[in-house]
Amino acid sequence: MVDDLRSELADLVRAVHAYVGWHGEAGTAGFPRAIAREGRPEADGVMNRAPRDHDPAGAPPAFETPRPLSAVEAIDDPTFRSPHAADARPFSPALFDEPAPVPRTAKPKLPAPPPPGAPRDRHVHLPRIEEDVRGCTKCRLHETRTNTVFFRGNPDAPLVFVGEGPGADEDASGKPFVGRAGQLLDKMIGAMGLDPEKDVYVCNIVKCRPPENRRPEPDEMAACIPYLHEQLDLIAPKVIVALGNTAVAGLLGTSMPITKVRGTWKLYRGTTMLMPTYHPSYLLRPTSNLAESKRQAWEDLQAVMKELGLALPQKR
Repeated sequence: MVDDLRSELADLVRAVHAYVGWHGEAGTAGFPRAIAREGRPEADGVMNRAPRDHDPAGAPPAFETPRPLSAVEAIDDPTFRSPHAADARPFSPALFDEPAPVPRTAKPKLPAPPPPGAPRDRHVHLPRIEEDVRGCTKCRLHETRTNTVFFRGNPDAPLVFVGEGPGADEDASGKPFVGRAGQLLDKMIGAMGLDPEKDVYVCNIVKCRPPENRRPEPDEMAACIPYLHEQLDLIAPKVIVALGNTAVAGLLGTSMPITKVRGTWKLYRGTTMLMPTYHPSYLLRPTSNLAESKRQAWEDLQAVMKELGLALPQKR
């Protein structure tokens, strides 16, 4: 009987030790000494905090879909809007047909990149993330991919375009936006007076092509979007342009369609200005309102230019 009591006592000690250790790792600052009449713990001056979400094994926390923006974050304050209707360049259907010429003496200059000495060097860490992406098997998309698709453009650029995912041309080349939609995107960037390879950074919500070019599933986006968050954290752009429904959903955590949110400034993670607009592939479809959609997309891009302090290109 004595041996049984000793065994039970040893088991109890181990259980208490494990319980206290777990609370230590979880960040608990104290334990309640009594239960108040209202049913709340009283700590006699010792602060009690709820344990943080914590994995004792050291694994990173699971991806959580970003919460929808609150009413305040929806940027209803007019100081966050840049309509600039008075001095906007008029839209014409041929605007995106070829890049607008930029006079050599009036080439727009983007704001200088952040000074060196940042905590993490993007030129060192971005290639490491890209290497991780090449070996990624977190979702089913890796089973059918030819190449992962990480980025194209300039990592020092203050303007980032984010699309949905690679298509067949992108899967074959390993670069985003190189097919028909990419050619139109380059014309749109050119209409802004910018160089698609030097003045912007282009990437996608998911890094592998969904079969038959379907929209990425929520679990596929959840598995892949941490790579994008790390990309954007390192690049630290001044403005993000979200192209289409999937990009807006992934970056803002909203299910609102692009037709409802385009043209309105939002905030990515509470800090970075984000402009939702149409995906170039949508502007390639022969719809009855195609001319109007192109006009709206051009208005969105002009608002981005104003936010970056870029002069509008002169009319041809």
